[in-house]
Amino acid sequence: MDDIDVPSFFICPISLEIMKDPVTVSTGITYDRESIEKWLFSGKNTTCPVTKQVIADCELTPNHTLRRLIQSWCMLNASHGIERIPTPKPPISKAQIIKLLKDAKSPQQQIKCLKSLQSIASENATNKRCMESSGAVEFLVSIVSNYGSSASASAAEGSLYNEFDSIRPTDEALSILYNLQLSEASLKNLMGRNGDFIVSLTRVMQRGRYESRAYAVLLLKSMVEVADPMQLINLRPELLIEIVQVLRDQISKQASKASLQLLASICPWGRNKVKVAEAGVVPILIDLLLDSSLERRGCEMVLIVLDAVCGCAEGRSELLLHGAGLAIVSKKILRVSQVASERAVRILLSISKFCATTKVLQEMLQLGVVAKLCLVLHLDCGFKTKERAREVLKLHARVWQNSPCIPSNLLSSYPA
Repeated sequence: MDDIDVPSFFICPISLEIMKDPVTVSTGITYDRESIEKWLFSGKNTTCPVTKQVIADCELTPNHTLRRLIQSWCMLNASHGIERIPTPKPPISKAQIIKLLKDAKSPQQQIKCLKSLQSIASENATNKRCMESSGAVEFLVSIVSNYGSSASASAAEGSLYNEFDSIRPTDEALSILYNLQLSEASLKNLMGRNGDFIVSLTRVMQRGRYESRAYAVLLLKSMVEVADPMQLINLRPELLIEIVQVLRDQISKQASKASLQLLASICPWGRNKVKVAEAGVVPILIDLLLDSSLERRGCEMVLIVLDAVCGCAEGRSELLLHGAGLAIVSKKILRVSQVASERAVRILLSISKFCATTKVLQEMLQLGVVAKLCLVLHLDCGFKTKERAREVLKLHARVWQNSPCIPSNLLSSYPA
């Protein structure tokens, strides 16, 4: 493109590029649709980037006059390498969505509706918000809630799958629900409903295909992030068992990450850490730590969850029953990150405080756990981590202080 002066009012204040689909927000400022949608919906922002005023109404009004001016200018400057901007496809209207949902009465029509909704949602964020405000969420939830609720419903879904090979209603409904990137209000509504939708998601995780189980966990993570703590206290053991099972099955990296984040959010409340320990999460977490391909953030998340679960006797017992438990936790200290080191030392402090049998203390010596804690005192790994390491060493100084298992250069600095 030759050097050419572009009129300033053709430029989007966010992308600093010529606008392809100019839209005006409630503050009177015009932006390119793609940029302002990303700002408002993906970034969860609520203010106008230029005026900093709160955008109370996220309605985006197409600026047709400006778009035509830009298109005319592009045509006039085609010789300078300026490409003509095509007329954008208008976003879906609320009336169109409502009609689509209203017509979806039979199972076959519902499948066609799901295909249409998936296509509409994939076009832009405005369509997603329009779907959310037009009753699409309730429609999608009803399909998920019907999954496996009776033998006949399950059989019906199976027969539909045979007839329409490309789509299975529950898979599609969950996929759309997650990809809608629902507002906080909608997520809170899903989290409410007397826990009925959570029961439905549990049922999907118990009996669904891998894809449905993954989307159920991803959607549940979004719901838990906005949940009231009281809603997390009385979660059913069946749900926690299924989250742990998704982690065990390693369905996908995204599903495993969501499972770990879910468990980290859930464990602090009520008796959840006990329920999670009883669901068998500790051996799974230790096996993940033993996997050399585990990335830094993944390792941190595993240790965060393991630390939370070791806050109860059941969790600590499971850690000690695993032959590699103490060794792998100790190994992660000073090797991954400060976050990982802090969590690993916290776990060892829990073990030292509540499980300090002669056998455990000797095992910590022989595995090099005590030597690693002494090394922590010498290196820069955070004040709190050092203090906790020092506390562990002081707790059992009588047993460990003069041990030949600790290198002499570390033994000389053993805390008094």
